[in-house]
Amino acid sequence: MLIAKDYRAVDKNWTALRPRDRSSKVGPGVVVMKFGEQLRSSIIREYQWYYIDYNGLKAELKAATGPLAADGSGHKQWTEDDETRFVAKLEAELEKVHTKQQVKAMEISRRIAVSEREVKEVVNRLNERGPGEEGPSEEEFMLLEEDLSDIIADVHDLAKFVQLNYTGFYKIIKKHDKMTGWHLRPAFDTRLKAKPFYKENYDASVIKLSKLYDLVRTRGNPVKGDSAAGGSQASFIRQTTKYWVHPDNVTELKLIILKHLPVLVFNASKEFEQQDQAITSIYYDNPDGFPLYEGRLKKTEGAEAIRLRWYGGMKTETVFVERKTHREDWTGEKSVKARFSLKEKNVNAYMRGELLPAAIFEKARKEGKKSEKAIAEDERLAAEIQYSVLKHGYKPVCRSFYNRTAFQLPADARVRISLDTELTMIREDNLDGRIRSGDNWRRMDIGVDYPFSQLPPEDIVRFPYAVLEVKLQTQVGQEPPEWIRQVIASHLVEAVPKFSKFIHGTACLFPTRIKLLPYWMPQMDVDIRKPVTHDFGIRRPDISGTTTTSDDEEEELDSDDEEAEAARRGAGNGQSSRHGARLRVPASDTEGQTVELPTANEDYPIYDSDEEYDENYELEEARRVGGWHYYRLLVASKASAAASGAWNALKYVVPRPRATEMPRAARLQSLFGDQRIQHKRFSAPPGKKIYVPVRVEPKVYFAAERTFLGWAARYYDRWGPSALCVALFVAAGLNFVYEGRERKYW
Repeated sequence: MLIAKDYRAVDKNWTALRPRDRSSKVGPGVVVMKFGEQLRSSIIREYQWYYIDYNGLKAELKAATGPLAADGSGHKQWTEDDETRFVAKLEAELEKVHTKQQVKAMEISRRIAVSEREVKEVVNRLNERGPGEEGPSEEEFMLLEEDLSDIIADVHDLAKFVQLNYTGFYKIIKKHDKMTGWHLRPAFDTRLKAKPFYKENYDASVIKLSKLYDLVRTRGNPVKGDSAAGGSQASFIRQTTKYWVHPDNVTELKLIILKHLPVLVFNASKEFEQQDQAITSIYYDNPDGFPLYEGRLKKTEGAEAIRLRWYGGMKTETVFVERKTHREDWTGEKSVKARFSLKEKNVNAYMRGELLPAAIFEKARKEGKKSEKAIAEDERLAAEIQYSVLKHGYKPVCRSFYNRTAFQLPADARVRISLDTELTMIREDNLDGRIRSGDNWRRMDIGVDYPFSQLPPEDIVRFPYAVLEVKLQTQVGQEPPEWIRQVIASHLVEAVPKFSKFIHGTACLFPTRIKLLPYWMPQMDVDIRKPVTHDFGIRRPDISGTTTTSDDEEEELDSDDEEAEAARRGAGNGQSSRHGARLRVPASDTEGQTVELPTANEDYPIYDSDEEYDENYELEEARRVGGWHYYRLLVASKASAAASGAWNALKYVVPRPRATEMPRAARLQSLFGDQRIQHKRFSAPPGKKIYVPVRVEPKVYFAAERTFLGWAARYYDRWGPSALCVALFVAAGLNFVYEGRERKYW
């Protein structure tokens, strides 16, 4: 049984105060770092001369040559010559970054091709060896594994390099437009499209590396078999958990997982195409009240979700009609997803009731490819779905689109992982006087061409994160694999139990019709990046036996202090950290590290996503001009510093109440150990309620019922019923008053 909870508790907002009384919400324990500092602390040695010169471009913005502004601020006006100079430098920086990205991407492609030939050669020698002949040695496989690990680290570093530079370009353009009043953003978008260094798709490389790494890891004997096979199902416990992944961490997470599980490819003989990963679903509901949405949100017993799904592009001929049914634990049944396939040309007739289930499976019965029992089950499912659609007036309301990368051993379903990227929700209804899908079962003005730029903003929601789904099937009492526990406890993922694409899409696309929201909606405006909790990430293999010259040794020794300082500052780009002396490594090993990260006790630096404000620059400019403007700024600066110091002193002097430490639950202890867990509270938007499912066991419900009956039995005298009636009337009146105030009726 589930009960709704009106989640209106508001905790203190965590804000990073900035000049001019501006503030932005950040997570607790998070240090807001200016992007320039973030860029300097995230530099990877191989790319150190190819990053955007962010500080140089900032200096250009501060070097205006025009006359003083008339507003008395002491700033100089931005002239056409200044704009020409800035644009030229910006073009040079874009060319530098684009060239480096292209060269490195081609290098990675060549290295993958070379490794592919070497792996095939070794595997062929293994398979073609005769009796008594020795196959490849273990050392050969270890060298191949080191090469592939090095390529994986290269892909990781390139992805981080691209992401950081892309952010840097748009931040400097935003700063330029705000400081100068000249609008460079539209023109720069055109230049960026001509040199799209940020559009590199790593999925093809990930799939190739996954196949090669699996061959080498299994020493030429990869697991083969049916991907759906999982053995006997009776003695297993299934657990599905969902997580959000920040776009900055998607490539790194894929590279980490492929070292343990291969990418699941259903047609290995076919050349990889981007649309092969596309999955599109059309969800049905009644737009008048959205009963299916509410049932799935509240997790009521028997709540259904009906959808039509296809894989690949719009030319796919096979569509799967699916129904998901929720079952409560007290029923003794399990939630189930059932589906049957249907030709695309027959979907409209089936959904309108013109094509009966018996006619759908008539051909299957004649061919005899499936058993009569299986056909009968599919036919019953088709009849039930068709009846529900026609009886309740279900219509297409929401479409979800995403590209899925699945990781699984072909013959082992104990661990299945899927990562959905570019998740998009699109309206399919015909409400608000607009025809979208019309009488068709899906709208035809779009395909699988993400980001669907042709759609108006009110018709589309682009989800900002990737969705990781981990499905574990273990024996009773068996722990999940250690690497799985490390992944889900790492800074790369944010747990979001029971997240639903259908629920999220419907809640976002119909804001005026949906009043009950899922619990994760307020978290959409919070940065989900977290501090690094343990030594985890992509590592380059240790290169042993490497000889260095005296100059190299001197350079490495000189860089020790810089790298130690970078470790103290923290880089936050996904590479594993070295925790002080406990994980101290020699200088020869530090070169193989992609970057340094903060330790578990340090805060995670997140660059400020808004304007960077340099107070010292404005004060210095005012000092050069002189006059009352300078003295006013100087007094304000000193007063602000004094007030800040006094406030910090008071915080140490005045005692503050502290929360009582509660022991951590056994499940959280097994997942996170003694690591810190952040707790956040949110408030519902005006006129909305956030639904938080609270599971109540049947025995608790019946115990409460027995207690109520026991108390009711005591009111047999003259005063008992009277007092109870008065109390009920008072409670109802107070509830009426408070509810009216809450809804602002009076």
